[in-house]
Amino acid sequence: MTELEKKTSAPAKKSVSMPVCITASVIALVLGGVIGHFAFGSAGMANSKTMFTEKELDTVVGTMTYEGKSESITAREAIEATTSLDAAKNDDGNYNAPSADSVLSVARNKVLAQAVEKEGITISDDDVKSYAESTLGSSDYKTLATQYSMTEDQVKNLVKQSAGVKKLHDKIVDASNLVAPSAPTAPADGDTAAASADYGKYIIDLLGDEWDASKGDWAKTDGVYFAALKNENFSADSATYAQAQAAYYVAYQKYSTEYTNVNAKWTEYVNERLSKASIQVNSLAS
Repeated sequence: MTELEKKTSAPAKKSVSMPVCITASVIALVLGGVIGHFAFGSAGMANSKTMFTEKELDTVVGTMTYEGKSESITAREAIEATTSLDAAKNDDGNYNAPSADSVLSVARNKVLAQAVEKEGITISDDDVKSYAESTLGSSDYKTLATQYSMTEDQVKNLVKQSAGVKKLHDKIVDASNLVAPSAPTAPADGDTAAASADYGKYIIDLLGDEWDASKGDWAKTDGVYFAALKNENFSADSATYAQAQAAYYVAYQKYSTEYTNVNAKWTEYVNERLSKASIQVNSLAS
């Protein structure tokens, strides 16, 4: 492996688009992956209870106060945030107490739902369908419900909530001009040192105004691409895969940095709202 190849191996794939936190245990928190940090004003712990009977599912396990209004969170709500009641029932017919994280997640999602409503955001059936297909790969709620041990209504409601938060994010943060670069295609024969016009075009397309096409040379010598490729010999008609990888690495780092900077506005927006909420957790599970 050449020194250039060592320095420019493909960057680790970093999720900088809207995350999809969909697993059997956290399907409810597609929302959670997009909001940055918890910033609740306070969180208290009252007497814990580790088990609930069927008749106790409406027991209050948490109380959220936000903008002067208090709202109770029941064991039922906290359990159904991650699974169906049928799936959560133990062999003895009882239910393990929901975790503190589940209670906090319900509270957080309530805050975000209020933010969606206050921004005047509406979510159509088409929005929900599109969101489900883009994040879960399907809008077949029956299949998704089975896959994630939930009811169809649960899945629909969670996807609708998530679609609303996605719309809220897009309203607060304009990331429409941010497009992740595509990596160059590796040579079929594995020869990363062989030059081709395809790799030359790939690099020049990435360089943008840092390259003077009429002169076939650098237009700027203070840019990030020049810093990475100044010692490389390439042109619009000839470049190697290793050189293309070097350019891709720079492009990806630029994109990642720009996305992080833009998305900081979203984190600030959400945390500002969460910091106005206080949550009292009455029941904890390990």
